[in-house]
Amino acid sequence: MAKAVYVLNGPNLNLLGTREPKTYGRATLKDVEALCRQAAKRHKLEVEFRQSNHEGEIVDSIHEAGAKKALGLIINAGAYTHTSIAIRDAIAAVDVPVIEVHISNIFARERFRHHSHIAPVARAGLCGFGVAGYALAIDGLAALIDDKG
Repeated sequence: MAKAVYVLNGPNLNLLGTREPKTYGRATLKDVEALCRQAAKRHKLEVEFRQSNHEGEIVDSIHEAGAKKALGLIINAGAYTHTSIAIRDAIAAVDVPVIEVHISNIFARERFRHHSHIAPVARAGLCGFGVAGYALAIDGLAALIDDKG
């Protein structure tokens, strides 16, 4: 896939729109996918959009992004952000710029959500912009790619 950006979503994000709408809003994962595709199209990028509740599948997708030389990876690892060394290590192992995204402001929530294993190996991070953060991440990634090229 030429000019591909991977957008990976972790556990429980399949429940967007119905799960804790005061925290995550009413947009569904399908809405997020459409938003990402629209943002990517503005930059002439393709999107590989995935969601999994399984840590190993997310790791496999990160490895695939590296093997296919994706232009970038946007990840909302959900709760795995705070617990998964495996996802952190997978990101560190691939030569792909990564942007970490969270719908809510994780720093304004429970203390255990304040730590991210992903942040130290990500190029950038966004939180608290709602689902619009995904489009902002794609715009930011496109800027990074343009600066490189």
